[in-house]
This record gives sequence, structure tokens and C-alpha cells, in this order.
Amino acid sequence: MTTSLLMLADTHVPKRARELPAEVWDAVDRADVVVHAGDWVSAELLDQLSDRARVLHGVYGNNDGAELRARLPEIARWEVEGLRFAAIHETGAAAGRERRMDELFPDADVLVFGHSHIPWDTTTPGGLRLLNPGSPTDRRRQPYCSYQWMRVDDGAVRDVELVLLNRAGRAAG
Repeated sequence: MTTSLLMLADTHVPKRARELPAEVWDAVDRADVVVHAGDWVSAELLDQLSDRARVLHGVYGNNDGAELRARLPEIARWEVEGLRFAAIHETGAAAGRERRMDELFPDADVLVFGHSHIPWDTTTPGGLRLLNPGSPTDRRRQPYCSYQWMRVDDGAVRDVELVLLNRAGRAAG
């Protein structure tokens, strides 16, 4: 059985964008699991994603207020086909990240995080896959907004795709 995961972070709706781009909503509709690694900013977006996603896992970020913090954990953990996932908003500086995350998440196979708005895809010496989807609404110093798409099959990550969005919210290139 193949499971598709859509990974989002740092949406900052409605501060950085009024809403998610239409392409992201299309991806939500196609995904078996949606993951949001924090900085939603509004509970309205959490409600919209909860209503639309088949399965939603999310955490709060540093820009999320009391209502979101009351509804979301700082760290989320779940399994997909026996693969152990975790999500957190902040992981600290890029330097030393792999070592720190190996120590903090010894029981995870994949860690999804946000905060930097910088896409990231590495594997730690301990075998933990670290993924940051960037932001679909606020590219900051990146050339594009982005999100990640993952396919899990037979208990293993089969592929991870970074999807780049142009300013109009459509696939770039």
C-alpha cells in the first residue's frame, strides 16, 4: 500500500498570505496524510485543513498564539505503514542539527520541521530523515515558496519531492 504525505510549514495565514495557494489545496485533496510543522498563525487555517485533510498531524510554532497552542502539541508523533514520524517547529541552528535531532528523536525515522522557511532534506548519521518543506506562502530569502510531497510504500520512504511555487502560487518551472 502506498501512502502519500503532504508536508507544509510556515503558512502564516493570514499575515503573509490571505490563504493557501490553490495548488496547495489541490495537494491537500490528493494527500492521504497532511503534516503542518507550525506557524499557522490563525486557527481558521487549522479548521480548514482539519475539515479537508483525510488525516492531519500538526504542531504549533513560535508565531502561533494561545488558541493554537491549546489545540496543537509542541511535538507530534505518529506512524505510517510502520514508519515512525515526528514533527516539531524549531530545531535550532543548521550547524549541528543532525546530531541534536538524533539525540532528541531516537525513536523516529522521519522528522518534519519548519521555522526557517528554508527547504531541507538530509539524513542524519543515525538514519533519521530530516525534512523542512519551506513555506508555501512566505519565501523570505528563498527564490521560491515551497512544500514537500512524500510517498511511503511498504514501510519505507520511496521518494520526497520539493515542489516550488512561483509568486502566483503555481508550480515553478
